[in-house]
Order: sequence, then structure tokens, then C-alpha cells
Amino acid sequence: MKIKTYSRTFAYLALSALLLGACAMQPTSAVAQMTSVGIDCSQIQALGLLKQDNLGAGRVLIECGVVQGGHAEKTSGLPLTPPDVRVSNRNCSSASSCTKSENMVFANTSNPLNIVVNYNDHNGSSYSGTSYSNDGGTTFTEISPAPFASGHGTNYGDPIVVYNSKLGKFFGGDLVTGCGGFGLGLWSSTDGVTWSTASCVHNGGSDDRPSMWVDNEPTSGTYGRMYVSWNDFTVGVGALSVTHSDDGVTWAAPVRVDNTSTFARDVQITGSPVGATRYEGANSTVFIASMDEGGGGCATRQNMIYKSLDGGLTWTKILIGARFKPICDALCSSNSYFAQVNPIIRHMGWGEPGVGPNGVVHYVFAGLGTNGDPGDIFYTRSADNGVTWSTPIVINFGPDAPFKEQWMPSLSADAAGGVTISWYDRFLSTSACNKVGDAGCNYVRVSRQSSDNGVTFTDKPLAVSGLIPQPAQADSGVVSCYAGDYDYDTTLSGSAFITWTDGSRVVGSTHVQDVNFSAIPVP
Repeated sequence: MKIKTYSRTFAYLALSALLLGACAMQPTSAVAQMTSVGIDCSQIQALGLLKQDNLGAGRVLIECGVVQGGHAEKTSGLPLTPPDVRVSNRNCSSASSCTKSENMVFANTSNPLNIVVNYNDHNGSSYSGTSYSNDGGTTFTEISPAPFASGHGTNYGDPIVVYNSKLGKFFGGDLVTGCGGFGLGLWSSTDGVTWSTASCVHNGGSDDRPSMWVDNEPTSGTYGRMYVSWNDFTVGVGALSVTHSDDGVTWAAPVRVDNTSTFARDVQITGSPVGATRYEGANSTVFIASMDEGGGGCATRQNMIYKSLDGGLTWTKILIGARFKPICDALCSSNSYFAQVNPIIRHMGWGEPGVGPNGVVHYVFAGLGTNGDPGDIFYTRSADNGVTWSTPIVINFGPDAPFKEQWMPSLSADAAGGVTISWYDRFLSTSACNKVGDAGCNYVRVSRQSSDNGVTFTDKPLAVSGLIPQPAQADSGVVSCYAGDYDYDTTLSGSAFITWTDGSRVVGSTHVQDVNFSAIPVP
């Protein structure tokens, strides 16, 4: 497909006119031009596309000449990692068709050996990839053709997946054109292998960044209820919204959790785990982690959490800690709303919440380090079901240094008080990371765990991957500043399931983005 672009001069002038820290950052003008996504370039401002992180919005911005798509980087000299379990094992004909990252993992509660990972995979017109394992994660098979690539129009990724114990099914989905133009579509499967097109979670015109959780607690009054949260950019400045379903067929009218003039990013949704003692009421508590990004760029952030005690009908907003400075090595060169972890990683500090027993709620996020350290991982805990929160502590190890960066954490918790935190870490680096190919850009996925509901953690982090070469982003149909926006970890039957963006595979002379997996015992 021929990509139409503005001149280089116009693109720079338009982007330089953006006000750093402004709540809505838009190009100064837009040409009436229909894109392959079905969105006209003149709608960039109205739909808040520069604040959206899904691949469909990115495709619009690329075709309208506002941002740059990916391009190949020669990185064949980088070292390969020891063997990890590759989830996204589809063969690629070239590096430009092999961008596979951003993921959510979930296991079958009746058979924990049966695991599904849903992730972004740009293959042809679809941005969806799904893999399964029937041996507890020892091996994975990427399903071909991608099961979510048909049934709901064109798929633009932003993966969600859960296993519903009450209904005995996996439910997974992405952003699709067949649900209102750009809404949320769902598929279902009893075994994670064979999938059927299911319902539209939301018929939307400009949805972004969905997250999903299921109440698998048998004693809960809302046992089997599934929740999906997202940002709806047809309402206000991107209204934080949530819906729920008890059967996977009919979904409730969206609840606008936050529809104020300040943008509240949907980070991730979670709730009380199986077997946890409920702290308040007859229903499992549901939590949506959110972030006020301060207008984007390098502005300070505010973590927030919304909780529901009545099955998602009403929500209470709670601030988590004070405003904090984000990781911000630079601004993404083609869209300065987003901060960058060098050399190409879009990241605003988002993390993942988790719930343990006895009303203990956990949250992990990334922020600016101290003494010149570009980024650290911070952990905070609530002992009263999310009402009050502890002072955030740095959870990663090692001395402060301008090149030892940590970012993009995930967290899972179980009903026995086991907590597992994982993140990307450059603690082995001895030099700065300026561009793909620099030795200082290599990283490791590491984990730190607690066996007492977050009161104490293991003395040292555990590496769950080998040394990972920084992958390039060689796909012109994906924004250049991208290596996945999140990794959603989960826990089941004494194992923590961790997935990440890996750069071990070389296609041509380029290290490409893949999704890798590890299962580690919960202490």
C-alpha cells in the first residue's frame, strides 16, 4: 500500500507547534484524506488520536504523515540470549512483517497446563496474534491463521484474554472495525486452540487500550462476571469506561468511570483472586488502575485507582501517592505526547495492580530514578482494600547510574499472599543506550517476589530471561516509537506466568520483536 505523507518540512512545523504538557496535542492542520482504517485525517484532533496507544490509531497517524512508521536497523552483531520459550513463533519472511509484542497471558483454571497468550502481531491486514500451550508453557503454538483476524472486521490489536471458570471458556479479543467502526470484539474457546467469534464488548467509534478481568471466586455474588475497561475517545477527552457481562454474550451499558476534563488513562483492571477472603461486601472488589499523565510529555504523573464493591455498577476514585516524575529519556520523535525509554520504547510509567487476601491491594509502576538514574520500579501497597496506600518504595536493585534503567513493570498476586513483580532491567549495562545496536541497550526481564502479601520481598531479583538484545521496530505499518505498551502477568496454581517483548530472533540482519514466556514458582 502506498503511504501518503506530508513534506518533511510541514511535519516538523506541525509537530513543533505542539505545546509540551498540553492536555490535547494535535497537528496545527489536517488534510481531508481517508485512511485504510476508515478514519479521515481531519478527525485526528476530534478523536484524540495523538493520545491513543493502539496500533490502529498509529496506522492513521502514519498514513496522514503525522508520525513515522518503523524501519529496519542492522543489529546482527548483538549477542543472542539463552533459550527462552518463544510464544510468537510464526515464521517471518522479513523483519518488516515481524513485529510481535504487547501481551496478556491467562491459564485454564480447570487445567493449568492449558495457557493462552494474546498479543499484537502485524501480519497482513491484521494486528492480532494468539498462541496456546498444553504443557504448562514448555512449548507454545502460534495459531495460523490468527483466529481473531476474522469475524469482527479488521483487527488492530490491544490484546485481552481471560479464562472464565464458571462458563468453562477462554474469552479473548482486541480492537476491531466490526464493532461500531473501532470498538471491542471478542472470541471464545473451550481449549484455547479452536476459537469462535463471540460478541462485541462495545460498539465504539474510537476505543483505546482495553483491559479485562474475570471474577473466578466461587463464593462471590458476582462469580463468573467479566469486566472490560477502556478509554472512549468519542466521549469527552477519552472517558475512562467499563462494562461487564455474566454470560459473554450480553454486555451492560458502559459506565463512565471518569468523564472529567482531565484525561484518565486506562492502565489495567483486576480484582480479588480465587480463594481470597473478601474484605467488604458479598462481591469481589474490582479495581481499575489509572493515570493522570499531566498532559503528556515529561510532565508529572498521578496514579489513581477506582474501586467497585457492587459488581461494576458504581466506582470510587482514590489517589495513590503524590504526583511523581516519569521516566523520560526523550520524547517520541514523531509524537511528543509520549515519553520514550531510549532508543525506541514508548512508555509513560504504566504498571499493573493485583489483589491478595485480607483486603491487601498491590500496585507497581515506573518513575524517574535518583542521582541521574533514568528509571526505577516503584511498589506501593494498601492494607484496607485500596482506601489508603503506603509510601512507594524502589523495588529494583543496584546502584543509581545514568545507564542502568528499569521500566514497564507487571504484577500478579494470589490468595495465599504470593506476589510476583517483573520488569525490564538494564542492570548489566556498562554504557548508555542511544540507538538500536548499542550494547547498553540490551536488557533482562527480571522478577522479585513476596510470600507475605507484600510485607517483605526476596533479597535479590530473579532473572526470568537471558540477556535480550534490544529489538528494532522495522514495520512501516507500526509507529516507530514502539516495543509494546504493556505486559499483563497472571498467577495460577502456584505459578506466576510472565511474558515480555524479546529481541533474540534475527530476521535478515535485524533483531525483531517477539513475545516470550516464563513460568516461575510463587513462594
